[in-house]
Amino acid sequence: MSLERKQALWRIAAIILVIGLSAAIFLIPPEQTETLERFGLLGVFVITALANATLFLPAPGLLIVFTMGARLNPLGVGLAAASGATIGELSGYLAGYSGQAVVEDTSMYKRMVAWMQRNGRLTVLLLAFFPNPFFDLTGIAAGALKMSLRTFIIWCWYGKFGKMLITALAGAGFISIPWVVDWLN
Repeated sequence: MSLERKQALWRIAAIILVIGLSAAIFLIPPEQTETLERFGLLGVFVITALANATLFLPAPGLLIVFTMGARLNPLGVGLAAASGATIGELSGYLAGYSGQAVVEDTSMYKRMVAWMQRNGRLTVLLLAFFPNPFFDLTGIAAGALKMSLRTFIIWCWYGKFGKMLITALAGAGFISIPWVVDWLN
């Protein structure tokens, strides 16, 4: 089998995996999510991995982290959630790496590629930290630009850890996040 054919098969497999994970998130019944929560930090890890594996479809991962921060050790929740979220974000990275991203012609994607080319690590760190709908584009751009998987995982995890720890601490009542408090009231 030629190298081109092998690469094409890997790309197809990556796209199928990403589409499958995205669809599976929305097929999980709500009672199954509650069951995962009963598994403590392992449940937090699994839920955030699944929530972050979706491409462009919002899933309630931060709400779970906030809730579990009140029930479990917030530091442990932050660590488990950041690790799960980082694993989940590999779906975007794989979509970009496969070269089959469907967003390549959008202006936002082109801006993201430009940001990634100028300072990829900082872009991944900041966009992983701040809640925003553009992180999937960041992962896709990182994969398409062939950022090393290790670099992507490290900087994504740092950003996700900061976000998840703050969310868990807010859930535990240690800090207040005004927009979250307003939303919950």
